[in-house]
Amino acid sequence: MIVNLDLFADSHDDPASTDVTAQAADLRRQLHHHAHCYYTLDAPEVPDAEYDRLFRALQALESAHPHLRTPDSPTQRVGGAVLPEFQTVRHQVPMLSIRTETDTESSGAIAFDTRVRKELALSDADPAVDYVAELKFDGLAMSLRYEQGVLVQAATRGDGEFGEDVTHNIRTIGQIPLQLPSDVPAVLEVRGEVYMRRDDFESLNARQRQKIAEGAKGEKTFVNPRNAAAGAVRQLDSNIAAQRPLSFFAYGLGEVIEGESTFKAFETHYELLQSLKRWGFPVAEQTRCVQGAEGLIAFHAQIAAERDALPYDIDGVVYKVNSLALQAQLGFVTREPRWAVAHKYPAQEEMTKVLDIDVQVGRTGKLTPVAKLAPVFVGGVTVTNATLHNEDEARRKDVRKGDTVIVRRAGDVIPEVVSVVLDQRQPGASVFTMPTQCPVCGSPALRDEGEADYRCSGGLFCKAQQKQAFLHFAQRRAVEVDGLGEKLIDQLVDAGIVHTLPDLYKMGLTALVQLDRMAEKSALNILNALEASKSTTLPRFIYGLGIRHVGEATAKEFARHFGTLDAFMGADEEALLQVADVGPVVAKSVITFFSQTHHQEIVAQLRACGVHWEEGPPAERPAQILSGQTVVLTGTLPNLSRDAAKEMLEAAGAKVAGSVSQKTSYVIAGSEAGSKLDKALALGIPVLDEAGLIQLLQGKQDDSA
Repeated sequence: MIVNLDLFADSHDDPASTDVTAQAADLRRQLHHHAHCYYTLDAPEVPDAEYDRLFRALQALESAHPHLRTPDSPTQRVGGAVLPEFQTVRHQVPMLSIRTETDTESSGAIAFDTRVRKELALSDADPAVDYVAELKFDGLAMSLRYEQGVLVQAATRGDGEFGEDVTHNIRTIGQIPLQLPSDVPAVLEVRGEVYMRRDDFESLNARQRQKIAEGAKGEKTFVNPRNAAAGAVRQLDSNIAAQRPLSFFAYGLGEVIEGESTFKAFETHYELLQSLKRWGFPVAEQTRCVQGAEGLIAFHAQIAAERDALPYDIDGVVYKVNSLALQAQLGFVTREPRWAVAHKYPAQEEMTKVLDIDVQVGRTGKLTPVAKLAPVFVGGVTVTNATLHNEDEARRKDVRKGDTVIVRRAGDVIPEVVSVVLDQRQPGASVFTMPTQCPVCGSPALRDEGEADYRCSGGLFCKAQQKQAFLHFAQRRAVEVDGLGEKLIDQLVDAGIVHTLPDLYKMGLTALVQLDRMAEKSALNILNALEASKSTTLPRFIYGLGIRHVGEATAKEFARHFGTLDAFMGADEEALLQVADVGPVVAKSVITFFSQTHHQEIVAQLRACGVHWEEGPPAERPAQILSGQTVVLTGTLPNLSRDAAKEMLEAAGAKVAGSVSQKTSYVIAGSEAGSKLDKALALGIPVLDEAGLIQLLQGKQDDSA
């Protein structure tokens, strides 16, 4: 929503006054609708960034025209509504929201520090203000009330004044203590966030998809971890909530009545957080005490770099003045404290239009529908394409040409369409259907039984598959042909210079220099790179062939197991199934690949062109110390990445699983460990830290750890 600032006039008699009044009413209507969808239905129709834009537009109108400010304006309350099924709870200390700094750059932190110093009448000569910098979690705000150290009530934020009593569901969260130490105040309200970890969210959706596949009625998958968490908290049946893996972080207090306890009042917010930790509440380990704007800027940049590696979603950071006395001096303005601000990052979800839906053809012939989008800046980059994955996913989301959609991009994840804004769909928008023919070569597009994907049946006759096959073969993890990129391959295939992989090694200087922007020096560099690529390794060569379902790790296992290419090519299903981590699907794919005459010819021609590697006898698998053991990783280890720990465990013969069960041998837990740790402790499964993992790999750990 764009507000026309020219409408802001001092006189109520301005002819534009009626327009401004209508505009404010329309903004209130939209915000009430979206707040209802977000807080009550747990089904948001627009991303947070769009809601924030509407909210700021209404704030600007009301600021310029105070007579437009109504008691029911969304700017006058926190937002949300109480579900009628739950008992209403009045917050003794309102759960107010904090101001959002919409400037996502370092200048946003400077602006907050400048405001604080101005309100405190500090000069440039005065020392820097002490702040506490925290994460801004993307979850559901919660207030936990303890009386005499016992949890007696848990309430949602609701509209800030009144919330919903969800104690029965919050008791199921293992991270929330039901009993506190004796030194806590007589009445203590702990404020924090209920959220769902990303790995727990993926596991939950996997279970939901399985239920749907089995024909269960009324089941659905969840759009994101926040909605999954909110839906779990608002279950009337706590048995359902108990099956949803929820977590909690504490970050503040509500009502506090000291009573006769030995509790000593806090002087700083950081001291408050440390006491929460001591009382048994999880507090984000990234929380820091920093000084001045420079400290805020550094924290914002640090978390931005770590954001995608965190095991849970955040949408920014929060800055709070550390001194509670200064907080009291700063006070509040309207509904927001002057001593705190949320500093967001570039939105990871935005709205845009679908200009068209194209179908792209991949290396193995997979047909992927891709939404062509009006350019939108999201997740730090401008996005023009978003994958729809396959026909089933495209139909489930019901994306159509001309739709307004919510697009998400986080980190290096491929942009995807999250949902369609249905109330903006144009009449007569056509339902998307997959083509029956390959859009590149015209061959029939087929979908095997039990498969989600359509595939072009044209094989390497299809130019799209040819190009992808060349790109795959030339990439760094395969035979590695330096300089042979997408644009050059497009030219080579389109000009008919190459048709199959061996043609790369048959090219001459004359053919190359005829291409656009290909000088003789560049052509010689390509020929030299091709010559260098002839000396490779067996795992790289197997991977470079592009056998469906054979990734880099599986190619290494095949090379290690069989020792020679001929032994690998001649292996039957029984022999292939003897290879570690190879199942019937992979074995069938390998047999199908080498049973085709043209694939046999390609391998023979590549060898004739001089592509070679060292071969040896099949390797004997050494005795492995963790053979037959199942290990689960959870949380963040201090020194080892998850991939490194997984590789070490697999090298020792262990199977690394994604969930904890009675069959789990060990759980390796780092910081921010979630529900997997809780389940391991409940089942009595040995839990090790990183040091224990190293001992385990060295054979020094027994089962009693």
